[in-house]
Amino acid sequence: MKLLENKVALITGAGRGIGKAIAMRFAQEGCKIAFTDIALNDVVLETEKELKALGVEVKAYASNAANFTETQQVVDEIVKDFGRIDILVNNAGITKDTALKRMTEEQWDAVINVNLKSVFNFTKAVQPVMWKQAGGSVINMSSVVGVSGNANQCNYSASKAGIIGFTKSAAKEMGVRNIRHNAIAPGFIITAMTDALPEDVRKAWENLIPLRRGGTPEDVANVALFLASDLSSYVTGQVIHCCGGMNC
Repeated sequence: MKLLENKVALITGAGRGIGKAIAMRFAQEGCKIAFTDIALNDVVLETEKELKALGVEVKAYASNAANFTETQQVVDEIVKDFGRIDILVNNAGITKDTALKRMTEEQWDAVINVNLKSVFNFTKAVQPVMWKQAGGSVINMSSVVGVSGNANQCNYSASKAGIIGFTKSAAKEMGVRNIRHNAIAPGFIITAMTDALPEDVRKAWENLIPLRRGGTPEDVANVALFLASDLSSYVTGQVIHCCGGMNC
């Protein structure tokens, strides 16, 4: 029996990167996958094709995670298509890094809306479904900078810290219906964005990490699998760091 057999996962921002890795890992464990991205472009459709090749039911949806009304509409559509939602992964996120003295209101609002408001939007939309089912796992993607902060990332750090507070509060509210809420705090994860960094900058980051390497999206996906499955049935309200020890 696979770990997520017959379960349905909704994963936001899963067209690429960490979100895609989580979707692929879940699908390998028999999970049906509904995933969203801002638009159904070629990259997203290719991800949908790769997931379907794993032999599970899959559908991609275009949705702006920062828009409250769109979120409710897409969740309603997913429930109509799949019948239930057992797992929600709030992964959608952006960065607009700059020093606080140069940060504009637009840069602040955009990051808070996409990273933090989207967690509220999707959790609120999914809550009645999970409440009726008397069970579910919500996994929110935070960051080590949401715990320790980082220069030139006041907006991003604030959004990720807010996710932690939201996660812990929601866990206390919804535990009575066996709905678990946990957060993952990735550290330096190797993605297309970090691949663009100069080699010396990447090496400097890696030298700060006790395991002496950057993480992979698959490393994060394995933590998400644990939190999504019944292996973590008595784990809620927690923040699990996936950072190679850089924040230990």
